[in-house]
Amino acid sequence: MKGFLSFLILWLINKKNMTGSEITEELEQRKGSRPSPGTIYPVLKDLKERGLLSIDENKRYSLTTPGEKELDQHLKSFFNTFCDIDEMRTQCQCHEEQK
Repeated sequence: MKGFLSFLILWLINKKNMTGSEITEELEQRKGSRPSPGTIYPVLKDLKERGLLSIDENKRYSLTTPGEKELDQHLKSFFNTFCDIDEMRTQCQCHEEQK
């Protein structure tokens, strides 16, 4: 999978079906800056063309079965890489900013 953005989009859509603008808003809340449509929509198009997402008549994206498998594979890889993520969080000043 190309880039962290694809992984994050799959993760967000796994939690609930979303439109492109809802994904953009969620990413803005997480990053503090709004990603451009030129960033989000090419990734959504790529994920859809690869059969990982489907889109309904209301323009809401959802994970397909291959998308669920792809997300699961990348979650395993993420947690294998960052197995000490809880320890990392205690060292990060960002957790105090979110309170």
